[in-house]
Amino acid sequence: MIAALRRWLIFTVLALLALQAFFVGRIALMAVVDPQSTAFQRSEFWRLAADGRLRWRQDWRGYDRISDHLKRAVIASEDDDFVNHEGVDWAAIEKAWERNAKAEAAAVQRQAQNQLARPVKIRGGSTITQQLAKNLLLSGERTLLRKGQELALTYALETLLDKRRILEIYLNSVEWGEGVFGAEAAAQHYFKKSAAQLNAWESARLAVMLPRPRYFEKLPRSPYLDHRAGVIVQRMRSAELP
Repeated sequence: MIAALRRWLIFTVLALLALQAFFVGRIALMAVVDPQSTAFQRSEFWRLAADGRLRWRQDWRGYDRISDHLKRAVIASEDDDFVNHEGVDWAAIEKAWERNAKAEAAAVQRQAQNQLARPVKIRGGSTITQQLAKNLLLSGERTLLRKGQELALTYALETLLDKRRILEIYLNSVEWGEGVFGAEAAAQHYFKKSAAQLNAWESARLAVMLPRPRYFEKLPRSPYLDHRAGVIVQRMRSAELP
């Protein structure tokens, strides 16, 4: 019994090491080869195919063929310390936890006072690198094990790729609507122009969509979208590019 348990543990450790080696190899290859798809994109493909609503748009564009306005907007909206941190912004994560705790406490208080319950908006503190790690290679499940794997891949990305390449891959693979992936597809879908031609306002609107792209795709005249885009335009001035 003990010998069998020992063999199982050894096999498990070796399998985990092999998986990490596979992930690291994939990331190292991305330094010179553009990834054809991400784990998230593949899951979306099968979801849309199963629903009979398959539509797909993605056109890779190199870093220099994407508007600097969009790069600044995404950094300002998603990860304003992108060029400085080492993959994880622990201060941002702590702030997100504090905001979520306050929001949940307020929801409990409203419920105790028999007031109309409103959905709690959970805020994350994930950096651009963390989002890329999750979308590139991991499933959508939310477990501590998957989160730990996300952190390991985040540091692998930061070690093996430079910030410019990380941002380039992110902008070419992130979702901007149902079946709409990457900056070029988003620019053509929403503004009928190339990603290189996006102005500051258009870029800010696209950046604001990122946390909920399919939701905002259906509400293009959302007051929140317009207001938040205006805020991001102002913040773009201080956004630092890699």
